[in-house]
Amino acid sequence: MNALRAWPQLAAPTVLIVAAGLLGSLTDRASQIYFISALVSVAFVVALYVFVGNSGVVSFGHISFVAVGAWAAGVLSVPAEEKPATMPNLAGFLRDTTVGNVPSLAIAAAVGGVFALVAGLALMRLSGLAAGIATFAVLEITNNVLRYTDKLGPGLNVFSSVPETTGLLQATVGAVLVVTAAFVYQRSRFGRQLRAARDDPAAARAVGISVYRQRLVAFAISGVLAGFGGGLYVHLLPTGADSLYLDLTFITLAMLVIGGMTSLWGAVVGALAVSGLDSLLAEAENGLDLAGRTIDLPAGTRIVVVGFLMGLVLVVRPSGLTGGREFSFGRLRPQRPAVVQEESS
Repeated sequence: MNALRAWPQLAAPTVLIVAAGLLGSLTDRASQIYFISALVSVAFVVALYVFVGNSGVVSFGHISFVAVGAWAAGVLSVPAEEKPATMPNLAGFLRDTTVGNVPSLAIAAAVGGVFALVAGLALMRLSGLAAGIATFAVLEITNNVLRYTDKLGPGLNVFSSVPETTGLLQATVGAVLVVTAAFVYQRSRFGRQLRAARDDPAAARAVGISVYRQRLVAFAISGVLAGFGGGLYVHLLPTGADSLYLDLTFITLAMLVIGGMTSLWGAVVGALAVSGLDSLLAEAENGLDLAGRTIDLPAGTRIVVVGFLMGLVLVVRPSGLTGGREFSFGRLRPQRPAVVQEESS
């Protein structure tokens, strides 16, 4: 019975993702990039949700796992004969090794997970503001290492010659896989214990739940999913260290907050809704023809608007558009008025 009640929590986000993929297939090639980017954003936001939503600890460093995943997939998927021209200082095994698309995504997920596990061994002992600052420090360190260490990648340059294999189908399948993994985790014993620790840490410790261990497990799993998302991203767009830094961190957090950070449904809704708005505003910054009029917004408008919306949601509806709840058919049914029985005289 519990499984029957839970299946809409996976089915609803999956249907929404597939619908976005199908809608994108009906558009022209130039417009498809927005749908693909939105689906890749689902992977980023859901990866962040796995840790933040279940633990209640805010992380500003998850894009570092996206970055190392993108770096691993990007470096290893560039043909070996082209690496000396674009990345002449690569370490030996990176310079001589080339893998295909699917193996590169698997490696990206593994690298993201291992990095998150190693970082989490120290970070997961922290809570509150200290944890947030520490995760931001990880992001800062990762960005600087990737920018200035040309033995690991292109350094200050963007990746070139990476096969552009992330199309609508791969982005849709990838987003569904990430959502499925997040669903399985939150329904598992580990996910339930972490949410119990989030709601009442003292009571959780009293019944034998290790808050540190459960946070570490969630952090590592979210690192796997973020690294996988980074692999999808590097196979979609020209990628450099600065494109996987503060702007992406802000927009990913905004998507989770606006959708509802304590539910998988909210993570998917927030990712797709904000991605759609962000794409529309990006077009308007470049001049958008609408109803015979040209809308030309100043550069940076999209970040300002998304930031304003996040602030508005935090003030008006702190639990996000979905109320921080999972999808349920029960909420779609009209409530029957209660029958008041008259007292017998």
